[in-house]
Amino acid sequence: MRIRMKQFAAFLLLPLLYFPVQGPAQASIDPALKQLLKEAIESDSGFVDRFDAQVWLLDMSRRLEQFVTSPAMRIQLLKQVHYEAKRVDIAPELVLAVIEVESRFDEFAISVSGARGLMQVMPFWLNEIGISDKNLFKIRTNLRMGCTILRYYIDMEPNDLGRALARYNGSLGKTVYPNKVISALHKNWFKQ
Repeated sequence: MRIRMKQFAAFLLLPLLYFPVQGPAQASIDPALKQLLKEAIESDSGFVDRFDAQVWLLDMSRRLEQFVTSPAMRIQLLKQVHYEAKRVDIAPELVLAVIEVESRFDEFAISVSGARGLMQVMPFWLNEIGISDKNLFKIRTNLRMGCTILRYYIDMEPNDLGRALARYNGSLGKTVYPNKVISALHKNWFKQ
């Protein structure tokens, strides 16, 4: 399966949810990203063809087994990753690589900066878009917001997936994080 550069870049930008202004306590909220997150929380999409779904789910389930032992949990997670990635036109394999690097598939992961869940979304976004009743440890909410953020940064850096991923991670100008995601993508998620 070929992944367009635009789709590949979308998987790598999830962690960069805010830009420090004068220190970690202050953040400059990008109004365009804020609006996209508001719209994303209510939209839907999914598999188009049942056969393609079965093939993809079986293949990815085998790959995911090293991180998630329960077959039922793997299928549930893969369906949701596919759904949310396709909703924003990102390759699901890129999202899987981002999740691998961000949380190692721990839906309850919390970073030192307070980012939460599979895609390590910063909790301030919930208040910013007026849905503070949502839980970032819920897989659907986390994936919906993370994929939307990643897509935003991919669009911001249309010809440079590495920069888009660095933006997602908050490490623009550095290559460590993008290289980790790209390595995980090639090692574990691209069809071979």
